[in-house]
Order: sequence, then C-alpha cells, then structure tokens
Amino acid sequence: QVQLVESGGGLVQAGGSLRLSCAASGSFFSINYMDWYRQAPGKQRELVARIFNRGATNYAGSVKDRFTISRDNAKNTVYLQMNGLEPEDTAVYLCAGSIYVGPTTIRDYWGQGTQVTVSS
Repeated sequence: QVQLVESGGGLVQAGGSLRLSCAASGSFFSINYMDWYRQAPGKQRELVARIFNRGATNYAGSVKDRFTISRDNAKNTVYLQMNGLEPEDTAVYLCAGSIYVGPTTIRDYWGQGTQVTVSS
C-alpha cells in the first residue's frame, strides 16, 4: 500500500512564502508523476502543479512564476515552494501521485491535504 503524507501548511500573511512537502511511502516501483491540487471552500478542486518522472513541470496559470514544484527522488518526496502568496491562494492543498505499483500497473493515490491560509 502506498501512502502520501503532506506537511508544511499553515497561516501566512499576503506576500509571504510557504513550502509544502509530500512524502510517498510503501511498496512501489517508481513514480510516474506527482501533482499538487488545491480546493477552496465552494470551489472546484484545481490542479496547481505537476512534475513528471524526468523533471518536466506544468503549472496553473494563476500560480506560474510564484510557485515552484520540485522533487527529491532519493526521498520519494515532492515539494511546492509558494512565494508571493495571496489571499486567493487560501485552500486545502492535496498531493496526488500516479505511481507504478507493478512493472506496467499504475495507480493513483491521494494525500489527506494540508491547510494553507493567507491573510490580507
């Protein structure tokens, strides 16, 4: 069984920074890609950033140039560095992974989420 555990959320003033971490543990072959999503009250879940196995990245337009996704393959950990935070970034941030649990078998896993609150 694969588990994803997020950490690093909290309360920060507008303009501040936070770094989120998501550690994958359990038995698996490799990671296909990892995502950070966010969900604010009353809004749809939004894909914030994705990082592929070989390091390519994608970002939502609303966070591009402010957020950076990265990964430490040795630690099976993905990070989301968030700079220039705005009140509109307030949400629960969830880590998700597309993970090879067998040579050709991919499954999706989700973490439980971490709250990020940005005050104005």
